Amino acid sequence: MSAALLIIDMQVGLFQGPEKPHDSERVLSNIRRLITQARAGQVPIFAARHTGPEGSPIAAGSPFWQLLPALELDADIDTIFNKSRPNAFHATRLARQLAAANVDELYIVGMKSQFCIDSTCRAAADLGFKTLLVADAHTCMDTDALPAAAIIQHHNATLGAAFARLVSSEEVTF
Repeated sequence: MSAALLIIDMQVGLFQGPEKPHDSERVLSNIRRLITQARAGQVPIFAARHTGPEGSPIAAGSPFWQLLPALELDADIDTIFNKSRPNAFHATRLARQLAAANVDELYIVGMKSQFCIDSTCRAAADLGFKTLLVADAHTCMDTDALPAAAIIQHHNATLGAAFARLVSSEEVTF
């Protein structure tokens, strides 16, 4: 089995914007540890960057659009790609790139739990990947309807029931 780490939308404007993600420092620390572990095991890293329309805060090239420098991603060795929909597979080359790398296990981390994490987990399962959602390495912000902690808990329960296997960052062994 060949694994890959998929990091979704860990961007300056989403992570460090006016609305703070839930438990952001712990989530970032967990993702950084997974990146280090993936590199040590020569596991490919894919990082999606949500691209908004021209003039939006996350328009291509804008400061808020950039991936977090703390992730220390390297475009020379990591696959960094842009997406414009919540599903990281929609209108991207991600599925083909994963297939070319013989990846069948996909570990998913990042933002936001109820949008891009949810959509990508469901799509990955539909595409036949063994999808692993790292339960303590994705986050979102509070909404008018629910606090972020409840959103994350709900998505872990829902996605873990039918679309992904839940693992903690401590359990991940690439």
